Amino acid sequence: MDRNIIVTGAAGNLGKSVVEKFKREGYKIIATIEPDSGDEIEDADDLYEVDVTDEVAAQAFAKEYQLQYGEVDSIILLVGGYAGGDIEATTIEDIQKMIKLNFFSAFNMVKYFLPLMKKANQGSFLFVGARPALQPEDGKEVVAYALSKSMVVNLADYVAEESKGTKIRSHIFVPSIIDTPQNREGMPDADFSQWVHPDEIAEAMHYAINNPDLRNMTFKLYGGV
Repeated sequence: MDRNIIVTGAAGNLGKSVVEKFKREGYKIIATIEPDSGDEIEDADDLYEVDVTDEVAAQAFAKEYQLQYGEVDSIILLVGGYAGGDIEATTIEDIQKMIKLNFFSAFNMVKYFLPLMKKANQGSFLFVGARPALQPEDGKEVVAYALSKSMVVNLADYVAEESKGTKIRSHIFVPSIIDTPQNREGMPDADFSQWVHPDEIAEAMHYAINNPDLRNMTFKLYGGV
């Protein structure tokens, strides 16, 4: 199989680290960015403007991808967003927004690329969860975000279940606080050394993809927090 890898949300802090890591390792990077964002990804081999939260756009991208590249080694699903708020402060609109960004962005890619992986009997989906989705004591303050990320965690398990007996793999990466400029600005008094760096997550993703005996793994990347 060609070492083609799709990275959605490639313009984000984690996306850039992932693209840089896999480019160094010899992968061909097909990156997606938000339409009309003006983002540039220097290390990407090919760049597509795709709103992966939109089912029609994701389906069209999958068709175009198959025509241009054929098989896919792995898909790293990084599109997402964050919102704070406990139950009383959370609106239906907040929940809908988080589900669109965090869940639909992953579900659409799985729906339209899983058949391609089944045909090849090979491939990996890499999902990004969040600690609040696994720990209610953290999730109660970020309800919409945690609910949407819980759906991503479940989706990863459904993919693994559907792929039993094949060489298709499904992994989920669960960070605590990622060390990004935005998080540093939002929490200036925090101990940044306790946070997980995007490069560390990228390393874990590369490890998962390149160890075929690993299946349906949950990688908890909590740093020192």
